[in-house]
Amino acid sequence: MATMSTGVSATLHFFLDTVSDSSLKSLIRYIDLMAMEITQVLLNAQAVDGTIRKHAEESLKQFQDQNLPGFLLALSGELANNDKPVESRKLAGLVLKNTLDAKEQHRKFELVQRWLSLDSAVKAQIKGSLLQTLTSPVHDARSTASQVIAKVAGIELPHNQWPELVGSLLSNIHQVPAHVKQATLETLGYLCEEVSPDVVVQDQVNKILTAVVQGMSSSEENADVRLAATRALYNALGFAQVNFSNDMERDYIMRVVCEATLSPDVRIRQAAFECLVSISSTYYEKLSPYISDIFTITAKAVREDEEPVALQAIEFWSTVCDEEIDILEEYGGDFSGDSEIPCFYFIKQALPALVPMLLETLLKQEEDQDLDEGAWNLAMAGGTCLGLVARTVGDEIVPLVMPFIEENITKPDWRQREGATYAFGSILEGPSVDKLATIVNVALNFMLTALTTDPNNQVKDTTAWTLGRIFEFLHGPNVETPVITDANCQQILMVLLQSMKDVPNVAEKACGALYFLAQGYEDVGSTSPLSPFIQDIVQALLTVTHREDAGDSRLRTAAYEALNEVVRCSTEETAPIVMRLVPVIMMELNQTLESQKLSSEEREKQNELQGLLCGCLQVIIQKLGGLKSTKDVLMQYADQMMSLFLRVFACRSATVHEEAMLAIGALAYATGPDFSKYMKEFYPYLEMGLQNFEEYQVCAITVGVVGDLCRALEDKILPYCDGIMTHLLKDLSSNQLHRSVKPPIFSCLGDIALAIGENFEKYLTYAMPMLQSAAELSVHASGAEDEMSEYTNQLRNGILEAYSSIFQGFKNSPKTQLLMPYAPHILQFLDSLYLEKDMDEVVTKTAVGLLGDLADTLGSNAGLLISQAVASKDFLNECLSSDDYLTRESADWAQLAISRAITG
Repeated sequence: MATMSTGVSATLHFFLDTVSDSSLKSLIRYIDLMAMEITQVLLNAQAVDGTIRKHAEESLKQFQDQNLPGFLLALSGELANNDKPVESRKLAGLVLKNTLDAKEQHRKFELVQRWLSLDSAVKAQIKGSLLQTLTSPVHDARSTASQVIAKVAGIELPHNQWPELVGSLLSNIHQVPAHVKQATLETLGYLCEEVSPDVVVQDQVNKILTAVVQGMSSSEENADVRLAATRALYNALGFAQVNFSNDMERDYIMRVVCEATLSPDVRIRQAAFECLVSISSTYYEKLSPYISDIFTITAKAVREDEEPVALQAIEFWSTVCDEEIDILEEYGGDFSGDSEIPCFYFIKQALPALVPMLLETLLKQEEDQDLDEGAWNLAMAGGTCLGLVARTVGDEIVPLVMPFIEENITKPDWRQREGATYAFGSILEGPSVDKLATIVNVALNFMLTALTTDPNNQVKDTTAWTLGRIFEFLHGPNVETPVITDANCQQILMVLLQSMKDVPNVAEKACGALYFLAQGYEDVGSTSPLSPFIQDIVQALLTVTHREDAGDSRLRTAAYEALNEVVRCSTEETAPIVMRLVPVIMMELNQTLESQKLSSEEREKQNELQGLLCGCLQVIIQKLGGLKSTKDVLMQYADQMMSLFLRVFACRSATVHEEAMLAIGALAYATGPDFSKYMKEFYPYLEMGLQNFEEYQVCAITVGVVGDLCRALEDKILPYCDGIMTHLLKDLSSNQLHRSVKPPIFSCLGDIALAIGENFEKYLTYAMPMLQSAAELSVHASGAEDEMSEYTNQLRNGILEAYSSIFQGFKNSPKTQLLMPYAPHILQFLDSLYLEKDMDEVVTKTAVGLLGDLADTLGSNAGLLISQAVASKDFLNECLSSDDYLTRESADWAQLAISRAITG
């Protein structure tokens, strides 16, 4: 057994002498004993031998469960002890960090509360050990301690605890040892990542930024210190709003960052460009004075520097594109109205020099670059940026790129042909159809020929991708000058089907191109240009799914996605061909369920295939179930399909559960009330889905399927409503459930109310207070950040839909009076939403619809209430003059219902 070092013993016993609480003294004596073993346990937890490792992990868990304060003190003592092995110290820090934070929100909340409830003396000892570790000569220990300190700060600073932390860290900056400065700067960076800017006072922000920028700019510092400072600045930029509003301070920061991009250390150059990328998104409106110098710096990096640095230099311009695209899409060219940030057209100004620089990168491909899924290199980054530039400036990019394409498209060097093709594909989104149509019509035959005859795999890969882009952006019912015509459709299809026999990466892109080709023929009516070829297309895609190498390059997935789209765009005349798919897909799904004794890798592949097959059946059910000519034939397979879906639930894969649930929802919609015969067997799986907090996507989809069942079964859902409502209300009141599931749950309450009508009476006393509480919270959440604002609108819409459906369910019932007590609060909620002025269009339409439903259901009883509502008249008038047709339509109906209610 490893013995506890003199240093840690001395620290503990000094602490022991300073406290009087006998229980705390007992705790520290206990730690003294445990520290003798903790080192070996931590080392064993990293052992190669699985048995030793498992036993050590169990010992750690037991220690944590039996004595959490002792466990945390032992870990922090291990981390701080320079005499202990690096491996045990690193793991001690990692375990300590994991006791403070978790990915799941509910678990994170529990850990935060647990830390806050610890004895303050214990927390002080742990924090002291962490700060002490920053002076350790061992880099891994310092780095781990930095992360743990930031996690503790993320918990304590918002609660006004550990106020001396920032000061303690800043005092370290003035210490001589470089490794202490490096660790302290790293800690400040992590702290800025963990803590919200509004938690740190401006004076401390100023001091942090001063320390960080000095660490970057001082020529006396070693490279590790400058790197830590540069990375810290990246995380601290969100705190620098005030500083970036000050010209002198901003100039200083920008100068230091730009100088760091010229550092002899490649790590510092890369980190400095990462700072520029962050600045371009966070402080776009402040870039004007620096944009010319930044172009010079980035152009030099792209052309001359190492790839990690060059990639970040390109990313700067991609980010500027993103900012300008967002501004232009949201506000158009009118910046005198709602726009907070004007568009400075940096991309348009840089265009003559930026485009040639990006085109150069397209010729720096690597061999087989696309075969490695997820690969990223200079050519890919340049092409991606070129595409964003095209979206930003539109038609203006075309004359700058076309000479490059024409010069390189037929060259003997594959890099030039591939680069030219990539450039062409990259600029297809953004410019107008009129600008591109003539060029694309000329290029189409060339592309089709290249796809089948070019000797280079990467050229064919990029050609197939470019054809997919042509079909995505220049094909479909809304395109006035169609590129795809009856004359060339057959040739295109034959080339794509032939290319599906090529190597996996080319075949995958060909499937993608077919997907977009088919998508352009959705809603074409009773006949489609694809109809004569549907049989061949379906057969070719099924053949692809059976290829031995279909698991490579996402090929099997792409084939099923294309098959699904072909089914969606099929017509009444090709429905028999689609119907013949049903037994084929069912047989393949059954075969996957028969497989026994699979390895974990084989099981994962099998689950993926089951998900694809369930997804395919879902699309087929939706298509054929909506056609009169095929619905009855489809229903003959309903029993077998339901049996297969229920067997799929025996698998433990979340992805498969999602797809099977969606397929069952489609089947319920197609079968209608007859689906009731499956409910007894299906209900336990429905309950499992509603309780699946960890895989919250499964829970969300299950909630959606409950809605499908309500629409299909109507009052036949009644026998299962007690259980469903219990689970839904539990979900709403739980902190463990991901917040994104809650808006659809509210909508689902409305689906149930519509299905069972006045029978919803028994749930009113539970559901309405829940809706009322959520409504109040959603009003208080106004004015939040964009992401939170989007969620708040989703939440409001779910609440409003639930209220609307409940009122509609009670319409014409003698029990409508049961809803009267809730009407004043609902009207108050609608008033509050209107007065806040931050509803999106969807919420506005639902809100005015609810106003009408309330009047329609309660009649004259509601007339007086509505006429007295503070803002209802103004809200209604605003909706009646809305630019949105659906909102005006809802407002017209609401006005009629209110008039009837008021006149009695």
